[in-house]
Amino acid sequence: MSNHEQHESEHQPVQRKDMSRRQFLSYTLGGTTAFMVGGAVLPMVRFAVNPLLAKGSGSTLVKVLDENKVTTEPQEVKFKVHQVDAWYESETQKVAWISKDSAGKVFALSPICKHLGCTIAWNTHGKNEYDCPCHDARYSKDGKNLAVANSPLDEYEVVVKDGVVYIGGIIPNTRV
Repeated sequence: MSNHEQHESEHQPVQRKDMSRRQFLSYTLGGTTAFMVGGAVLPMVRFAVNPLLAKGSGSTLVKVLDENKVTTEPQEVKFKVHQVDAWYESETQKVAWISKDSAGKVFALSPICKHLGCTIAWNTHGKNEYDCPCHDARYSKDGKNLAVANSPLDEYEVVVKDGVVYIGGIIPNTRV
């Protein structure tokens, strides 16, 4: 190769492979489609995963009444709880049956029958028992199942502090 030929080959423009209109359109439409699909899918993924990653607040205590108002006779107490259910926040009204045992310790029972989930009431038949109106399930004052239901009433976590009774979350019955 001569010097002149070598010099000429060095100064020639580099041959580029041009993109066809079809390739340009394919890349543009593919990129736009990917962007739009990502815009639709990412919020759905976040919606599904976000509550799973949120830390649970645990059991919060709610002030219900003064300790000196609690007697050995069960009394129905209504209270409100701030509830977060995944993405929905609400104030829910709850009910507990509060009384003192023979040692003077305050306890609270859930009013939900363990048989089929009906709401129980205290002493409706005059037998000093909790009675379920749905299927005649009966429970002792401590929540022990006497008839029909196969497990005792659940308890609420109870804390007495400075003469005030606070109720927390539901726990299995520890009294029976």
